[in-house]
Amino acid sequence: MKNAIGSRVDLNNRDIEYTSEFLSYIEDLLEHSYVKKLKRVDQHKGTTRFQHCINVSYYSYRIALVIGADPQKSARAGLLHDLFWYDWHCKKTPQLHAYFHPRLALKNARKITSLSFEEEDAIINHMWPLSFGFPKTRVSYAVTFADKYSAALEVGYNWGSFFGRKLSGILWNH
Repeated sequence: MKNAIGSRVDLNNRDIEYTSEFLSYIEDLLEHSYVKKLKRVDQHKGTTRFQHCINVSYYSYRIALVIGADPQKSARAGLLHDLFWYDWHCKKTPQLHAYFHPRLALKNARKITSLSFEEEDAIINHMWPLSFGFPKTRVSYAVTFADKYSAALEVGYNWGSFFGRKLSGILWNH
């Protein structure tokens, strides 16, 4: 598994602070075929949906530790928040993608694991403020903010921009 884009933490090294705990929360999900299929779908210009979900999961976990949200629920919801396989870049994308895809991701996530209210709320409302739902829990806020942060890093990193690399260094000096 790659490290989260923008982070210098090697997620394969369980001796690094937080890494072992973080991975213990999502290991079962990483082995599921639904999650593995995300490796074949493009998300943000050179970042697969799988890598994006790893990024969101890791940053949700780290944000949760700071804001007092449940880090396990945040990591799991972050990994599952975009659990769908259509390419949203093409013309066949469902209208209202920001509204539609969280509902599809939630439906798919329910097929592979049981979810708490906080995890469901985070998945369904992670597109706030672009969708109709408003986050109701700290877990939801952790995932929502991690999703926006990860998307900005991925676009900046993959386009080789100064912005993406600088944002990474400023916000997460690790």
